Amino acid sequence: MDFVATLWNAGSFALGYLVPFLFVLTVVVFVHELGHFLVGRWCGVDVKVFSIGFGRELFGFNDKHGTRWRFAAIPLGGYVKFSGDADAASAGTDSAELQGMTALQRERSFPAQSVGERAAIVAAGPIANFLLAILIFGATVYVFGKQVLIPRVDQVVAGSAAERGGLQPGDLVLSIDGKPIGAFADMQRAISARPNETLSIVVERANGTVTLPVTPALVEQNTPLGKQRIGVLGVQASRQASDWKTQHFGLLESARVGVSETWYVVERTYDYLAKLVSGRESVDQLSGPIRIAQVSGMVASNGGLLGLINLAAVLSVSIGLMNLFPVPMLDGGHLLFYAVEALRGRPLSERAQEIGFRVGLGLVLMLMLFVTWNDILHVRSLL
Repeated sequence: MDFVATLWNAGSFALGYLVPFLFVLTVVVFVHELGHFLVGRWCGVDVKVFSIGFGRELFGFNDKHGTRWRFAAIPLGGYVKFSGDADAASAGTDSAELQGMTALQRERSFPAQSVGERAAIVAAGPIANFLLAILIFGATVYVFGKQVLIPRVDQVVAGSAAERGGLQPGDLVLSIDGKPIGAFADMQRAISARPNETLSIVVERANGTVTLPVTPALVEQNTPLGKQRIGVLGVQASRQASDWKTQHFGLLESARVGVSETWYVVERTYDYLAKLVSGRESVDQLSGPIRIAQVSGMVASNGGLLGLINLAAVLSVSIGLMNLFPVPMLDGGHLLFYAVEALRGRPLSERAQEIGFRVGLGLVLMLMLFVTWNDILHVRSLL
């Protein structure tokens, strides 16, 4: 019976956590690498390998251009290997391969391209991630519309920041620091990002408008991704069914919503990093594969396929941003090298690039170890 129970638990874990996690990660990684691939092909570069995952190949095929499309055993990432690349990370040039090429093959290698073309190929991965997020967010509201609760205050918690600031039940929030507020969720977003800051909140009250200076309180709350420090007013949303409405968007409006939602994720990410550096945020929120798998399972259980697709949009933005950090081994590190090359008129020496890639590899490995340890501590705290 113990053996059967163990198998059952393992199967439940795979279906509940691993399958949703791998679905989300595979979509995001595929789109990222597809960006590199398509721009590389557009620039006339031969592509040797398009891999989802690392390590031993599980299955794959060759296309008519000679590219090997493969799925590998370790599904935590992927890569595109261009002709002339030293390795999957494009960390240098394969001189031996270049020497054995014909003149035409050499022209179609990655190192033979101009610095602008190489930069475009590298930048295409993160850009594809942002475009994926815009597409998902925009398509979601275009197809399903958006459920909106108007920003009406139903109750004010005694002793809260809202009470101290003068908010009253029945107030309809019109703007915060000059920014129009059209939904209760918009108000929550504006407040949560600015704890301990005095905000100018304009409300509609008794057929007139009132401007109130309100300072959201700083509250630390536990989330699946760790502890978050957010601003809280202390109000409850309206409970009237009539205050709910469904907004429908045209094609251009949906695209605007997609851009807006993607930019919001970017803003919140950089805001968190800035506060992390200044000591106003905790490293507890830095997450790795374990916690992402946990969140994927929770989203799949509660939000179904649509929830997972929206999670893929958020994760796509995060991966796009992470890859733009100016760290060798990441896309941003390559772009940094190309910027230096454009300014100097010649690339850095192979020795300098090798040292840079080694340092970058060390930083990436340390980050992976740290977030994995963070994940383990988080999971242990839930047991």
